[in-house]
Amino acid sequence: MSELPPKLQELSDAIVAQNPVHAEFLASSMGGLTQEARQGLLEYVEYCTGRGRSIVYLADCYNTITNDTLNEQFFFMKHGRYRYSKYAEVADKVYLDAEYMNKYMYGLAITAFLWPNHAKMYEFFVRSFPRGKRGAYLEIGPGHGYYLRTAAELGNFDRLVGIDVSPTSVALTRDILEHSSLETSAQIDIVESDFLAVENDERGFACIVTGEVLEHVEQPGLFLRKIAELSDKDTHIFVTTCVNAPSVDHIFLWRTTDAIEDLIRESGLEIVEPLHVPITGKTLAECVRDALPISVAYVLRKA
Repeated sequence: MSELPPKLQELSDAIVAQNPVHAEFLASSMGGLTQEARQGLLEYVEYCTGRGRSIVYLADCYNTITNDTLNEQFFFMKHGRYRYSKYAEVADKVYLDAEYMNKYMYGLAITAFLWPNHAKMYEFFVRSFPRGKRGAYLEIGPGHGYYLRTAAELGNFDRLVGIDVSPTSVALTRDILEHSSLETSAQIDIVESDFLAVENDERGFACIVTGEVLEHVEQPGLFLRKIAELSDKDTHIFVTTCVNAPSVDHIFLWRTTDAIEDLIRESGLEIVEPLHVPITGKTLAECVRDALPISVAYVLRKA
């Protein structure tokens, strides 16, 4: 692989300057980027710096999520559970704390390129996406907005709807859609709300996406059942979550992929295509046996 573009090299250097022990992992991740992923990361960094976020700040965001996740992994290894199990325990610390939530979201977006499990899920999202799909698109928990932005580029939707409980995420999603030179005439509605509390008579969305949400809620089955209710047989549904993967705001602990898939089926949905991504260097069976992280993603349809 050729040398990194100057802005990505600057980001890499800033991350390592703040977090030297991460140098080997980062060099491997940056060096292993496909040309498409490298360009995507560069465009995202350029978007951020164009919006007044410095490279040093972005490095701090990335290191914040890296270090906080590592701390939660230590807690999980010691206690065999996530630190928190209730939304109220994490809301003020994460979703309603604008300073932390901004760091969390910028850092999380960068991990979509640099963490192998996140990168594989994003690649799966792009590969499985129904290009040119028309109708209305719904994303539950758009977070940093990057997936919604990608969906807007790949689809041909007349309406884009995002629902997120965090005011910071709502602002970030609106901003990335506004400043990413999207060629879309779609009506865009980004709403600050609890998905379960939204009273919406609209049914039959063309596409419904919820990425990294189910592990953040107390009753993921309610989310899946509402997704089924808002779908029809032709709806493209894309869901991601994780097993044994502690983070600062993960409150619902899945211990096996079977448990997730049983709940999906019980919620009135069918699995079209699954993706199971065990932690690097381990098999799926080893991860289940040793309670190690597994990232999962699914293309679903209404049963």
